[in-house]
Amino acid sequence: MKNRVWHAMQQLVRFGWQQALSCVFPVVIFASLALTQFLPLPWLPRYDWLLIICLAMQVWMVRSGLETSDELKVISVFHLIGLALEMFKVHMGSWSYPEEGWAKVNGVPLYSGFMYASVASYLCQAWRRLSIKLEHFPPLWLSVPLAAMVYLNFFTHHYWIDIRWWLFALVVVVFWRTRVYYEVGVQRYHMPLVLSFGLIGFFIWVAENIATFFSAWKYPNQTGGWHLVHIGKISSWLLLVIISFLIVAALKQVKSKGKDAKPMLNHQTANARTSQR
Repeated sequence: MKNRVWHAMQQLVRFGWQQALSCVFPVVIFASLALTQFLPLPWLPRYDWLLIICLAMQVWMVRSGLETSDELKVISVFHLIGLALEMFKVHMGSWSYPEEGWAKVNGVPLYSGFMYASVASYLCQAWRRLSIKLEHFPPLWLSVPLAAMVYLNFFTHHYWIDIRWWLFALVVVVFWRTRVYYEVGVQRYHMPLVLSFGLIGFFIWVAENIATFFSAWKYPNQTGGWHLVHIGKISSWLLLVIISFLIVAALKQVKSKGKDAKPMLNHQTANARTSQR
């Protein structure tokens, strides 16, 4: 019993370390938000310094080998997707960036796209470090339109009904059988993909509270002082996680097929030592 507990503790530490390495880019963003909030930097507005820091971090991650060129391409796509969403949401009054900045487009500082890119960075890093494999992943003709519907709902719900709960139900139906397999040390574990969506969405909501505390952006009810972000925002981040994961998974699948490799894990090849997490 003692050996089993000790082994479980070791595995937890290994898993936590790999997660920490996968979160390097998000951690740098949060540290920069805190630093520039309490120790203003000279010559440029805060938002512009944040953009410079994010760009410098991306260059360092690629040059140091911490991030691959393919991962950089995925992150750049998410930066553009995030900026488009930010410009629309700021225009609709969902939140604002009240501080000055030279690198602002339609009221949105360009560094904000990196906050979305950091989610993609985490997914790419964790995918590689934990040797992620998927079992019973739906075909691209089903998953890609679903990701598009989720993204479009962020825009259309301002003019039409909000169908996020229908989309959640559809995600559960489509991915009910999908399992995520990951390695910790020499052992493989797995969990339902839908559960992993929920866990990542929750932790991003926690991160959002930290970001708004350091004035990364402000919701209308935070203009007079910081308040905890409404718990309902978890649903928005959950949708964002679903989009991010589906795009990364689709790109991984396309690339693997191009190399005549099997991108997903089928039931017969599952490691015999796999255990439920």
